[in-house]
Amino acid sequence: MTVGGDEWVTIACIVRPQGRHGEVLAEILTDFPDLFADRKILHLIKNGSPAREVGLDDFWLHKGRVVLKFSGVDSISDADMLRGFDVVIRPEDRAPLDEDSYYVSDLQGCQVFDLSEERREIGLVTGVDSSTGAGVPLLTVRPLSGGEELLIPLAKSYLRRISLEERVIEMELPAGLLQINAPMSEEERRLLTANEPD
Repeated sequence: MTVGGDEWVTIACIVRPQGRHGEVLAEILTDFPDLFADRKILHLIKNGSPAREVGLDDFWLHKGRVVLKFSGVDSISDADMLRGFDVVIRPEDRAPLDEDSYYVSDLQGCQVFDLSEERREIGLVTGVDSSTGAGVPLLTVRPLSGGEELLIPLAKSYLRRISLEERVIEMELPAGLLQINAPMSEEERRLLTANEPD
């Protein structure tokens, strides 16, 4: 996210106060929640407001979320004032990744090309869904031709090249993969209704 010309990466979103001494409960929006231990300074942003620097005194994981204790936030009413704020860091403060690993925010906005026959542009990455449980994230791609978004597995076997500098993802997709999400043709609809029981 860009606020006031600065780039920020959201790592948590504050939900509500948690406890009596200014602690807040937050949704975790990072794959590296253990790195809160290394973060002494964070920033808070809400609705495009300028970033507010806060010291992190303590944190602990709680039922799939994180409890944060900021310096100078010492009461329930202080904590309640932080409801809805995003907890952000600068992009250069993100955890280093292994080779062939990418941040979701870096893939968003990349153009996807299919190299299976000839280099054909498919569309623009609008998101990445890692919640499928299949172990392979799905790229959400807005097709160049319009229509419904496509879901394309970001499988290593399909991937040929990612260039974040060029904002390009080149893949070799199996035949028929893009048709899985395609809208039904008139003939397919007609056959489907013809086969429905009366």
